[in-house]
Amino acid sequence: MKIDIHGAKVHNLKDVDVSIPKEKLTVVTGLSGSGKSSLAFDTLYAEGQRRYVESLSSYARQFLGRLDKPDVDRIDGLSPAVAIEQRSASGGPRSTVATRTEIMDHLRMLFARIGVTKSPISGEVVRKDRVTDVVDHILTCGAERMMLVAPLAPRDDRSPEDQLRVLQQQGYTRVWTAEGAMRMDSLDGHDVLGLVVDRFSPQSAAEDEGRVADSVETALFEGGGRCQVWTTSEDGKAESVEFSDRFERDGMVFPEPTPDMFNFNSPVGACGTCEGYGHVLGIDPDKVVPDPTRSLYDGAVAPWRGERTGRWRERLVMAAGAADLPVHTPWQKLTDAQRELVWNGCAHFKGIHAFFDMLEAKSYKIQNRVMISRYRGRTKCTTCHGTRIGPDARHVFVGDVTIHDVLRMTVEEALTWQASLTLTEAEHAIAERLLWEVKHRLTCLMDLGLGYLSLMRSSPTLSGGESQRIALSTCVGSALVGSTYVLDEPSIGLHPEDTQRLISVLERLRNQGNTVVVVEHDDDIVTAADFVVDMGPQAGSFGGEVVFSGPQDGLSQCDDTHPSLTAAYRNGHMAIPVPEQRRTSQDKLSMRNVHTHNLRGFDVDVPLRSLVAVSGVSGSGKSTLITQLLVPAVQAQLDGFGGQTKGFEALEGDLGTLEHLEFVDQNPIGKSSRSNPVTYVKAFDEIRTLLAESAHAKARGLKPSHFSFNISGGRCETCEGEGHVTVGMQFMADLKLPCEDCGGKRFQDHVLEVTYKGKNVHEILSMTVDDALLFFAPEDQKKPPAAIRRLLAKLQPLHDVGLGYITLGQGSNTLSGGEAQRIKLAAFLARGDRQGHTLFVFDEPTTGLHVHDVAKLLDSFHALLGQGHSIVVIEHHLDILKCADWVIDLGPGGGEHGGQLVHAGTPESLAQCPESVTGKHLAPKLSPAS
Repeated sequence: MKIDIHGAKVHNLKDVDVSIPKEKLTVVTGLSGSGKSSLAFDTLYAEGQRRYVESLSSYARQFLGRLDKPDVDRIDGLSPAVAIEQRSASGGPRSTVATRTEIMDHLRMLFARIGVTKSPISGEVVRKDRVTDVVDHILTCGAERMMLVAPLAPRDDRSPEDQLRVLQQQGYTRVWTAEGAMRMDSLDGHDVLGLVVDRFSPQSAAEDEGRVADSVETALFEGGGRCQVWTTSEDGKAESVEFSDRFERDGMVFPEPTPDMFNFNSPVGACGTCEGYGHVLGIDPDKVVPDPTRSLYDGAVAPWRGERTGRWRERLVMAAGAADLPVHTPWQKLTDAQRELVWNGCAHFKGIHAFFDMLEAKSYKIQNRVMISRYRGRTKCTTCHGTRIGPDARHVFVGDVTIHDVLRMTVEEALTWQASLTLTEAEHAIAERLLWEVKHRLTCLMDLGLGYLSLMRSSPTLSGGESQRIALSTCVGSALVGSTYVLDEPSIGLHPEDTQRLISVLERLRNQGNTVVVVEHDDDIVTAADFVVDMGPQAGSFGGEVVFSGPQDGLSQCDDTHPSLTAAYRNGHMAIPVPEQRRTSQDKLSMRNVHTHNLRGFDVDVPLRSLVAVSGVSGSGKSTLITQLLVPAVQAQLDGFGGQTKGFEALEGDLGTLEHLEFVDQNPIGKSSRSNPVTYVKAFDEIRTLLAESAHAKARGLKPSHFSFNISGGRCETCEGEGHVTVGMQFMADLKLPCEDCGGKRFQDHVLEVTYKGKNVHEILSMTVDDALLFFAPEDQKKPPAAIRRLLAKLQPLHDVGLGYITLGQGSNTLSGGEAQRIKLAAFLARGDRQGHTLFVFDEPTTGLHVHDVAKLLDSFHALLGQGHSIVVIEHHLDILKCADWVIDLGPGGGEHGGQLVHAGTPESLAQCPESVTGKHLAPKLSPAS
């Protein structure tokens, strides 16, 4: 069984024919831009999706929109396709790890079905009595005499005398008083406590259970949901047992558990303060206490360090003895109750909340408004503590935890809790399937290296790699069979230590009877594949061919007639060499007492004018250390706000040598089709100038602005230079149709008639970077025109960073995160050494890169370092780590098991560190054979 693709011509694919075996793990590899995604996603998945939609009824298809057929002759044997791409999680701020994996749905059912409600006052279980419970008590209590009494509450619309008269008219003759049962006509002023509904002896109750049940129903009705059974023993002692069909305890009425009570996307279950978002706009505790290693006496509360506001701190210190508050203990060592005391205050002193209430009351003073804004931020909801669920759910327990407690756990902690849960036989029968589903999904997340994630972690805060692996865990959990799964580099952001567990999940998906197609560069995943398709031989117009297809062990046998860069690196014919000498620098930045999130209070040095790599398993604290602590602190220093070091004690060292900071992340370079690589690197200005200087353009009076699709003049005004028009479909997704006036070329006809070397502006923008470098290459290499020289100087860095395959006019909204990051790098390289000493920070720049492209990326890094700049890179790729001058390794694990500085030093010293899992994988790369 196999999937046969014939004549695929999508994008740069050159009439590709290839067969992919069914129910096998197939890896599609090759250089960036060689056509991997075009084959896997734009051909295989697109056709599978289109066929599925076409199989639906015409009524269903009208809501799904039209899917174009990919440019392929035919595909045989294709099953329904599911794509899992490397995009950051969507779903809005209400989406969390628990909701995306469907763990939340099963937890809601679990707590609703077997959850036990407990009173917060006494801690006793809240029960709702049924009629059968009262009947069973009457039949089994063994008393000589029993009376069923309905408590009578005073009524606003009747006097006590009128109420008794009505009851007499209904046939009742006795009431219950402090002296016991009495006839209504002989009360003699006794206070009535209840209505005697019926009287039983053991024999009469046993003979007529129906009568007992009817009487109980009547008693519950007359008593407003409550009734009492008074019994008299042989010695004449009277006792009562109270029953209630209302869900109440200790004077509190509780709602009965339902799935919606635990659903923060429902008004029933959402926290009333944050409305189910988990965060509110208020005073940020992290800003108020930026350094938890300080004590209250030493100024832990930042707003109380001023000359005038310091009086609040003095009052607290003076009253601390009376309030039993240790003012010389570091803030981080205070108990939760002690911290709450500082925030809320007491009879002896006013707390932090009172301080900010005072500022709000006097916000007409500008200094107070400035003070409030300095400490305001998006903070965790203090009512639900970020779990998003309302207070009623906090009283429902499974075992000894509430759903609030479970959601605050990491995946690893939740799995431990689930394994240790002790249930009764009845509870187990109800919850067995639910617990299996929860365990299955948690185990899959653990296998994918995501055990450090909190269940309530918001989806938009996940990286693309984390988001993709969560989607993969959901697919495994759904247990679909006979489908084709297409994955885009699931190893992104994954430490080599976790790769084997990812492979086991992919194999599990395959063993369920699915065809798994993975676009991947990781050598371990390629080795684990059943079948490999290698695209190449180069990128862009020089790629788009199948260099090799077959079992993975045959890849290394490619010869010169079928050149494969993938094979060359795998069999050792090509390799990224280990640097002969590491850079050393006396300049450095020093971070003191780093203690944010899971970082455990360590000091770390970051050498300048060097390539510094920050490594560690997923969740070890790399991004926290660099992107959340170092980058903001350095930027504050450069902006003139020195000393602002949220999350660590101090930033010291040679800050004076730095002039700029560039944080090169994977965010898009633009959000619309108007933004593209050639405009970002400022090369389009030169192209427009060249076109405007042609004789044809001068004759028509065209200026460079006429060749811009962003302003009126030369662009097509029908589509306003977009190349397509958007048709609103009301409740359906908008349709984008090619512009009929310009045919998608964006410009007016008279502009398109102007050419340079026979190419108009649309044709130039359709070139790849490599094609453009050849096209604009001057005939006289020794004396190129100034405009050409400037243009090539701006295009060449795009080639140098491995982006020679992208088209000049490709919309930035179609670029991957890794491509966007490298375009930013190319723009910096194009500036040359005109910019002063700059600290460049990169977040996993090897995302989506073949090892051959990693070599080009390293050359770009060396070029920046040669200009006198500094580079810090967060990275897992072992070829980057082995070429670094200094490696900061965090760990040893993720989440609670991480946050420690395992090692800081050269790659060679890291490889010899027994505590470092990174060093274990790095050591083979440093051997001469590698």
